[in-house]
Amino acid sequence: MFNDIEDKMIHECGVFGIYLNNPENDTDAARTTFYGLYALQHRGQESSGLAVSDGRQISLHKGMGLVTEVISAEHINRLKGNIAIGHVRYSTTGASLPVNAQPLVFHYLNGMMGVAHNGNLVNTVELRRRLATYGSVFQTTTDTEVVANLLARYSQDLLEDALAKSMIDMKGAYALVIMSEDRLVGVRDPMGIRPLCLGELGGNYVLASESTAIDTIGAKFIRDVNPGEIVVIDKDGLRSLQVFNSTRSANCIFEYIYFARSDSTIDGINVYQARLELGRRLARESGIEADLVIAVPDSGTPSAIGYAQASGIPFAEGLMKNRYVGRTFIQPNQKIRELGVRIKLNPIREVVAGQRVVMVDDSIVRGTTSRQIVQMLRDAGAREVHMAVASPPTQYPCFYGIDTSRREELIASTMSEAEIEKFIGADSLHYLSMEGLMESLQGKGNCFCNACFSGDYPIKIEM
Repeated sequence: MFNDIEDKMIHECGVFGIYLNNPENDTDAARTTFYGLYALQHRGQESSGLAVSDGRQISLHKGMGLVTEVISAEHINRLKGNIAIGHVRYSTTGASLPVNAQPLVFHYLNGMMGVAHNGNLVNTVELRRRLATYGSVFQTTTDTEVVANLLARYSQDLLEDALAKSMIDMKGAYALVIMSEDRLVGVRDPMGIRPLCLGELGGNYVLASESTAIDTIGAKFIRDVNPGEIVVIDKDGLRSLQVFNSTRSANCIFEYIYFARSDSTIDGINVYQARLELGRRLARESGIEADLVIAVPDSGTPSAIGYAQASGIPFAEGLMKNRYVGRTFIQPNQKIRELGVRIKLNPIREVVAGQRVVMVDDSIVRGTTSRQIVQMLRDAGAREVHMAVASPPTQYPCFYGIDTSRREELIASTMSEAEIEKFIGADSLHYLSMEGLMESLQGKGNCFCNACFSGDYPIKIEM
């Protein structure tokens, strides 16, 4: 699934959880989760929701739309308790429907449970069929409900033990925050594909998809949850269970290229610094002669700054972004989609006119938006437009949380670089090499999933 205006792969989802000991106000958990979700809004804009436990029962509010559209002060005042989890969603597995909004809250043998999930299981069909054979019923089309049913199957165990058993069955990418009436649990898949981190707020603990959410609520970042680890937070504090010790980690490389906010740090790598380095390496590889470096805002900006630093070519703001364009303009109609690009991005004629411009973006998916922007720059008087992309060609679909299941949607899978250059109308096109990408990031000691570029899937895909 793509953002129709920006021609980008859509972010997956964002999760947040908090456990408060003796809160000053019985709505503090809900209120803090609201702000945590607000900081993660870039990870999902279709639906939002939060669930709160008061120690006896779990209350839920969720709906379609942005966090501020779904959750009001009135809702927060009704969601009383000391444990909360929240979720922002783009649909990956499961359609964009109200019933699929998260968190999911359900009753089972031991009481109530809430589940919020970022990622995608690759064996959902098999698990759903197996669970249905055992008598499970499903009300949604999400793989998150499959996780919930797995947990219910092991309901004779403690929540963390049930989760450890469920992890044996689950194949794929997942970061989960789970709550019962009296505890908060976080878990990360054995390869660490999807991010999850831990923070501390006045002696209390917080879980979030990105460190920026921890910063936003005034908490202190502690560490990333390890791949294959379960963290349990209750009245006795924090404890950890290392369920899997995988021989390979495979952090999603697109978090550093596009998905995560630039002010986040994931698995020891600051996203902004990573994007700067990608731009620097791209400049050294491409060697374009030009007068000006501009970015496709906002995700291309750090790499464009890095490009300018390494090349010595001045950086300028050549494209102005209208940051008030929301989901209203994400439409399937091609004419409206093209209008949406012009509404969202506008060249600054006085900056680009007569200039040889290097336009830096983080990636190209279909190429349609790149083509329009190149033409807009030419219409604004740019003498030359060179496209520089701070990642390799995106040739393969992702099955771990971004629903790009049709390879033919990816322009680099059907066209050569020369053909793409001609299609978008640029004077030249330069992608960052795979070697440049990996060397820019692997100096940090991490291993990554780069299947969208290489086709090397770390987890077998069950079609």
